[in-house]
Amino acid sequence: MAQCVQSVQEFIQDSFVPLVAALCSEEAERLTRKNSLSFAELVKPFCRLTSEVHMRDPNNQLHIIKNLKIAVNNIITHPPQPGAIRKLLNDVVSVSQPAEGLVANVITAGDYDLNISDRSVKASVPWYSNWKETLMELNTSTFYSATTPWFESYRECFLQSMPASDHEFLNHYVACMLVVSSSEPEPVEQFLKLSQEQHRIQHSSEYLYPKWFIPNTLKYYVLLHDVSTGEEQRADSIYEEMKQRYGTQGCYLLKINSRVSNRGTDEQIPDPWSQYLQKNTIQNQDCYEDCPYTVISSKNTDHLISDGLDSEIKDGLSNNFKTHPLQLDHPSGSLDSTDYMKATASLQDSKKSSSGTPHGACLTLTDHDRIRQFIQEFTFRGLLPHIEKTIRQLNDQLISRKGLSRSLFSATKKWFSGSKVPEKSINELKNTSGLLYPPEAPELQIRKMADLCFLVQHYELAYSCYHTAKKDFLNDQAMLYAAGALEMAAVSAFLQPGAPRPYPAHYMETAIQTYRDICKNMVLAERCVLLSAEILKSQSKYSEAAALLIRLTSEDSDLRSALLLEQAAHCFINMKSPMVRKFAFHMILAGHRFSKAGQKKHALRCYCQAMQVYKGKGWSLAEDHINFTIGRQSFTLRQLDNAVSAFRHILINDSKQPPAQQGAFLREYLYVYKNVTQLSPDGPLPQLPLPYINSSATRVFFGHDRRPAEGEKQAATHVSLDQEYDSESSQQWKELEEQVVSVINKGIIPSNFQPTQFCLNRYSDNSRFPLAVIEEPITVEVSFRNPLKVPLLLTDLSLLWKFQPKDFNAKHDGETKELGTCDNDMIGTEAIAEFLINSEETKVARLKLFPHQTGELHILGVVYNLGTVQGAVTLDGIDPSIGLQTGKFVSNGLSVRGRQDLEIQGPRLNNTKEEKTSIKYGPDRRLDPIITDEMPLLEVFFINFPTGLLCGEIRKAYVEFVNVSKCPLTALKVVSKHPEFFTFGGNTSVLTPLSPSASENCSAYKTVVTDPTSVRTALLSSASSVDFGVGTGGQPEVIHVPLPDAVLLPGASVQLPMWLRGPDEEGVHEINFLFYYESIKRHSKMCHRVLRHTAVICTSRSLHIRATVCRSNALEDEEGRGDNMLVFVDVENINTEDLFQTHECF
Repeated sequence: MAQCVQSVQEFIQDSFVPLVAALCSEEAERLTRKNSLSFAELVKPFCRLTSEVHMRDPNNQLHIIKNLKIAVNNIITHPPQPGAIRKLLNDVVSVSQPAEGLVANVITAGDYDLNISDRSVKASVPWYSNWKETLMELNTSTFYSATTPWFESYRECFLQSMPASDHEFLNHYVACMLVVSSSEPEPVEQFLKLSQEQHRIQHSSEYLYPKWFIPNTLKYYVLLHDVSTGEEQRADSIYEEMKQRYGTQGCYLLKINSRVSNRGTDEQIPDPWSQYLQKNTIQNQDCYEDCPYTVISSKNTDHLISDGLDSEIKDGLSNNFKTHPLQLDHPSGSLDSTDYMKATASLQDSKKSSSGTPHGACLTLTDHDRIRQFIQEFTFRGLLPHIEKTIRQLNDQLISRKGLSRSLFSATKKWFSGSKVPEKSINELKNTSGLLYPPEAPELQIRKMADLCFLVQHYELAYSCYHTAKKDFLNDQAMLYAAGALEMAAVSAFLQPGAPRPYPAHYMETAIQTYRDICKNMVLAERCVLLSAEILKSQSKYSEAAALLIRLTSEDSDLRSALLLEQAAHCFINMKSPMVRKFAFHMILAGHRFSKAGQKKHALRCYCQAMQVYKGKGWSLAEDHINFTIGRQSFTLRQLDNAVSAFRHILINDSKQPPAQQGAFLREYLYVYKNVTQLSPDGPLPQLPLPYINSSATRVFFGHDRRPAEGEKQAATHVSLDQEYDSESSQQWKELEEQVVSVINKGIIPSNFQPTQFCLNRYSDNSRFPLAVIEEPITVEVSFRNPLKVPLLLTDLSLLWKFQPKDFNAKHDGETKELGTCDNDMIGTEAIAEFLINSEETKVARLKLFPHQTGELHILGVVYNLGTVQGAVTLDGIDPSIGLQTGKFVSNGLSVRGRQDLEIQGPRLNNTKEEKTSIKYGPDRRLDPIITDEMPLLEVFFINFPTGLLCGEIRKAYVEFVNVSKCPLTALKVVSKHPEFFTFGGNTSVLTPLSPSASENCSAYKTVVTDPTSVRTALLSSASSVDFGVGTGGQPEVIHVPLPDAVLLPGASVQLPMWLRGPDEEGVHEINFLFYYESIKRHSKMCHRVLRHTAVICTSRSLHIRATVCRSNALEDEEGRGDNMLVFVDVENINTEDLFQTHECF
C-alpha cells in the first residue's frame, strides 16, 4: 500500500473514538451560526486532547490514555441512506486529486522509484519525450514511497459514515451534550426539555436511530454565553444554579463570540475549521435522496470506437466486466462524457466557495482556548469517569452472572490456561447470521465492555473480552457477532503495547470470509480489509496485504475495487524485491475500475503510472491500449493537448494492430485533433504525426524542368530530379566549371567561386547557401512514408516557408515574413490538391515555389490536410487505390490541417581534434536558398545529332542556342574533356553558315557524294587538323561559341553547325559539354551560369589504309627524267557489319 501520513496506530485510534451526541436549542444554534458553524463543527478542531489522561481499570490499576480524541456529532434520527453514502464516497475521492505534476495535469504527486535492476525510474507519460533521461536518477532509494490522499480521504469518510449496528457498540453514543444559550428566558427549563427529548429519542420505540451505548447515558449540560451581546452576571447566576442542580462535574459555562463579526480585518485569526469541514457530510442528510448514485452517459459522437471501458452503468456500484481490461474492441462506439463530471465540478466549486467563507469570525484566540478547555473539562470530569464507572459496572455484572471470582481481568489467565477446544471451520458453521441477542444478554455485555475498553485504549482487557465473546458467539453460531469479535480481537492484539502476542491474521481472514460469504455484508468486510491491510503493511507483509486487497474486489462496487487494486499495486512495488510488472498490471486494472466508477482523473493517473513500466519494453499492444485509454480519458476531461499527444504516440510507433484497429485509432486522433483546433482556430499549426517524412532524403532542384525531345531536335540533357546522383560525374562537372572559370579569369579561380549545383541531396555539398534566380521555380522533393496499414489522403499539400526580402544592391533589408501559401506576391506556392499514400507505401511529392522577389528564403516544412479514404482498407494484398484517379478519392469527411517541419541534420564534422573527440554536425543549407537578381537562361538544342559514328568519321550536326530569359547573355563558351570530338569551324575557312539551309560552299569541309549504290558518304576536309582539338586526354579545352555580335538577346535563337569527329577507339563514349555564359549586367551573388549536356556516342571500326611509296625505274616523264614515284594503297575493311565502296580521289 501507499505510504500514509498517519501511523497505523494513529489511524486505528482515530477510526474508533468515543461518540458524543450534541442536542442544542435554537438560540444556542443561532449563537454558533454567527461563525458559520454548528455547535458540533465549532468544537471539532479541539476534540483531541493535548495531554495524557489517567483512569483506573476494574483491578484498580492505573491506565494511561495518550492522544485521546472524541467525536461530537449532531443527533440525526434516521440512518444514512446507501445512496447518500455512495455519493459521498464518490465525491470525496473525486475532489481529492494529486498535486500538479511535471507533465500537464496527468502525472501523480511525487516521484515513483521503480526498482528495476537495483535502479530507479521516474514516473513518466507517453508524451514525456525525455523519459530516458530520468532513468537511474534516484540511486539511494531502497523502496518505493508515495502517498495517495484520495484513498486516505475515502477510508476516513467510509469509517465515519458506517451506520451503527446491533452486533457491536463502537458507533454507539456514550454521552450527550445538552446545549442552551444564556440569553434564553428560562435556560433551566430549556435544559429540562432537551433532556426529555434525548430520553425520548433513546428509549422510545418511535426512534430506532441513533444507537446508544447504555440506557443511562451521560448528560452533560452546557450553557453557551455570547460575550458580545449577553449579560455576564446573568450567565454566572444561571451557571451557579446549574452546578447546584447537576453538580460541578456535570455542567459547564462556555463563553464565545468575544469579537464583533463586522470588525476590521486588521487582526488575523487562524481558521482551524477549514481542514475538518466538508460541504457534503453524512451528518447532513437533507441534500440526499434515498436512491442509488447514478452515472448517466451522454453519447455525443457516432464515428469513434469504444475501448470497452464505458459499458452500461446501472448505478455507481454495479458493473460487469464485459471485456478484459487489456482487450481493444473493434466495433464502432464513441467518446463519452458523464454528468458525473459536471457534478464533480460543481462540488469542487462549492468547496471553493465554502472555503472562501470565513469560519469563526466572532471568535478570538481566547475563545479558541475556552473551547479547548471546555473539551478537556468534559473529558476529564464527565466522559472518562462515566466510562470508568460503566466498565466497573459491566465487570461486576459479568462476574455475578458468570459466577466468577474477583474480576474478569484477573481470571483471564485461568480461562486460557486450560486445554483449548478446537474451533470449527467457517465452512462447517451454520448460517445463523440473523441471530439476535437481547440487550441484557451476557454475551452482549462482554462485547459492550470490550468496546468501551477499546475506545479508551485499554487493549489488553479489550482483547480478553473480545476473545471470550468470540468463543460464546461461535458456540451459538451467531456468525455476525463472532466475526465482529474476531475482527476487534485481532486489532486489539496488534495494538497492545510491547506486542505480547503476534498479530492473529487468521482472525481477520475468518472475519472477512464470514462478513462476505455468510453475512453478505460487504461494508463490514471492507472495514476488516482496510484495517488488516494497514497492519500487514506496517509489518512489511506486502504480499499478504496485496492478496487481501485483491480478494475483496468484486462487481458490486467499482470505486472500492479501484481503490483496493491501486493499493495492492503499491504493495507489489513496496516489496523487498519489487514486482514492477504486477504493479503496472494492477494499476491498469485499477484505472479500468476507476473509469467505470466515473472517476476519470484517477483512471487517467493510474494508466499514466502504469505506462512507465510498459513503455519501451516492446509490448506494443499493451502500450497501444494504455495510450488509447489515456487519450480517451484526457479527451473526456477536456485535456485535449494530452489527448492529442497520447493518440499521436499510438500512430508514430510501428503498430502491430490490424488495419481496422489502426483506422479506428486514426479516426479517434483526427476527431480529438479537430476539437483542439476548434478551440484556437487562429493559433499556429501544430505538428502532425503522419505520414513519416524522411527529411534527409529531401532533394531540392533549381530551375525549369527539362524539355522533351521533338523529332530530330533534342534538348540538352542538363540536370533533372529523375537522374540518380553520381559522385564521380558530379566531380567531373565541377572540374569543367573550374576550368572555364579559370580561363575567363586569366588562370585564377576567384575566392568566392561557388560551383553550380542544380540538384541538392544528402550527398551534395550543402554547406553553402544555394543560389536561385528570381522567377525560376524551386522544386522540393519530399519523401513520405505511411507506416499504417490503411491509406492516408493528403489534400492541399504545399510547402511552408519563411522569406526575408532583400535587395543585394541596397543597404536596407526588408521585413521577415513567415507564410505558407497566402502571399503569392513574394513567393508563389504550388499546391497538390490530392496526394494518396497507400498502406505501408513510400512515395515522393514534388512541390514548387516561384520566387518573385530577391531575398533569403527558408523552406520550413510542409502543410496539408490529413484525412483517410472512406472504405479504403487493403484486403488480401489488393490495393484499393488501383483504378482510382486523381480527384476521385472519397474522403470520410474527417480531416485536420497541420504541418510537419523538414529538419535536416548536416554531416558530422571530423576535421579538427575537437570535432573528432566530440559529436558535432555541420550545417545543411539545401532548404535555405538565396534568391538573386534576374539572370539569362540558355537552352541548347541539338539537330541531327548522331548516336553512332565510325572511328574517325566526320559528320555535320547543328546546335541551336535559345535565350529564354528577359536579359541578354554573352561570353558563351563550351568546355569539354574531349575537344577533339567537335568544332564549330576551321581557322582557315570563311564564316560558318548560321543555319542548315545556308550554302554548303562556305563550310570548312567539302562533301563528295559517290554514286547512288554507295553505302556511306565520304567526308573530305579542306581544313587543317588544328580545327579539332588535340585530344591528348589532358586539361579540358575551352572553346568560344561564335555568336553574332557576341550577344544573344532575350527571346533570340541562333543555329550553328557543329562538326563531329568519331573517336579513334571503338565503343560507347560519354562526352560532357558544359556551356558557360554570363549576363551583360554584373551581379554580386551570381556571376555566370552553366548548362550541362552529356552526349552518348557509339563508335565502330571502319577502314584500315596502308600506303607504300617507291621510286619507279621503268617510267619516265616526257623530259626523260626517271624520278617518278609509285604509290601502293592497301585498303582493308575491318568493320564486320558495313560494306564500304572506295573511290579514287585526287
